[in-house]
Amino acid sequence: MNCPPLPPIEAILFDLDGTLLNIEMDAYISGYVRGLAWHFRDLANRCRFADTVVASAFDLLKADQGEQTMEELFLALLEERLGIDGKLFRHRLSQYCDNGLQRLAPLVRPFPLARRILQYCFDNGLRVIIATNPVFPLPVVEARLKWGQLDDFPFELITSYENSRFCKPHRQYFTDILHSQDLNPQQTIMVGNDTEYDLPAQRAGLTTFLLDTCLIDRHNRSAHADFCGSHQDLLELVRCIVANRRNN
Repeated sequence: MNCPPLPPIEAILFDLDGTLLNIEMDAYISGYVRGLAWHFRDLANRCRFADTVVASAFDLLKADQGEQTMEELFLALLEERLGIDGKLFRHRLSQYCDNGLQRLAPLVRPFPLARRILQYCFDNGLRVIIATNPVFPLPVVEARLKWGQLDDFPFELITSYENSRFCKPHRQYFTDILHSQDLNPQQTIMVGNDTEYDLPAQRAGLTTFLLDTCLIDRHNRSAHADFCGSHQDLLELVRCIVANRRNN
């Protein structure tokens, strides 16, 4: 195994959708908001509710103040636009997660090597964080992990809209993770498949691996990644990271 020069990596941040999970994202989002809208059909037109949820989620991606969690901002937007208060939304969201969300499970599949990569990380003492864009509630993210058969790993953190003040691609999304988990950016690598949302981790000092299995490259930025390749290439890089740690 010919390993490239590597910093002493101690932690890996994994994006989720398109990185660890093979997901039909457009169908998933459409199904998610339509299913959620059904639980609010007595309070809002379902099409208007679904459109408002999507628009509010996009507003989270642009938010850069950091004064609220993404959940607090989302609920404030929903109350402003639909008159639905946060307590009621949480209650009905919980009902949806318990009765309805499971219908989306067929849209989510694990990549063949995803579990093997994660298992190798944990077996060799690497710290692992699920760094998915925090526009979804934690139970919704955890459901996707379960459907992808990855829910039994002891992740140090799963970012969600409850525990995040910024979304990707904001630099502060990454620095908040570093601070909350006491991580050194020079010892941390971000793995993801989206050049627009994952490569900005470099601005926070992280090394990046761009996964090209389901590459999303809207602005021809793939050359900016520190490393790039398939899931097999990622597994080889993780092996190199472990070997490098043992030798230092």
